[in-house]
Formats: sequence, structure tokens, C-alpha cells
Amino acid sequence: MESYSSEQNPVMSAGSEAPAHRPAPPACPSCHQPVLPTYYFCPNCGANLRPAPLKTDTISQIGLYLFSIVLPMIAFLAVGKWQGLKYLKSKDPKEKQIGMIAWALMIISAIIVIWYTVVWTQNYIQETVNSINVDLGSLGN
Repeated sequence: MESYSSEQNPVMSAGSEAPAHRPAPPACPSCHQPVLPTYYFCPNCGANLRPAPLKTDTISQIGLYLFSIVLPMIAFLAVGKWQGLKYLKSKDPKEKQIGMIAWALMIISAIIVIWYTVVWTQNYIQETVNSINVDLGSLGN
């Protein structure tokens, strides 16, 4: 049987026969129970330990993109439900790219909605002015 010195055995501390101190496992900040680093929620108290990753599947992307296109039209109802900002702030490159596409679609959609609103308003005003001129012209005859 071989004997190891403290330099050869990393488990042994220098000058002692006891094993070296291992770091304590992470604990829940609320109930202080040990949790695994992969947990999103504490199994003991349910506290949120870290945010869950955002969905990057095709269906989630399509939903986000469609919502980004429609958002300017229903912004007063849906701003709190739009997920694009979370994607844009993510550290994951794929999630960040999805967020950038969603922002671009929302901006383009907002520009189109504003343009159509201006054009419709101008046409409505012009039609109203023309109608008034016709009515006033018929009074003069």
C-alpha cells in the first residue's frame, strides 16, 4: 500500500490527516435549504432562484413576431404582455437575436400604422373640404 504526502493528495490539507474543506452547496435565499445549481425554484419554499430561460422554439418565435407586428395597433392593451424586451436583454445570443427581430418588426409596423393614419386623416379632411365646397357652391347658384 502506497503512502501519499499532503502535496500528492489534494484531498488532504497540509500538515493534517483530515480532508480539505469543501464549499457548501448553494442555499435558497428565502428558507436557506440546500438547492442544486440547476434549480429555477426552491423545492422547499418555491422561491424563484433564477429566471427560467426564454423559449426559442419556432412556435414561440412566430408568436412573438406576429405580436410585434400587431402591437402598435393594440399597444394600449398589450404593452405589458410583449416579451420582446426580455429577449433583447438576454445574454444568450439566440434569444438576443430573436429580441432584435421582434423590435425591428414592431418599429416597422409602428411606422406603417402611423403612415396609414396620416394618409387616412389627410384623405378624410380633403373629402370633407370638397364636400363643404360642393355644398357651398350649390348655395351660390
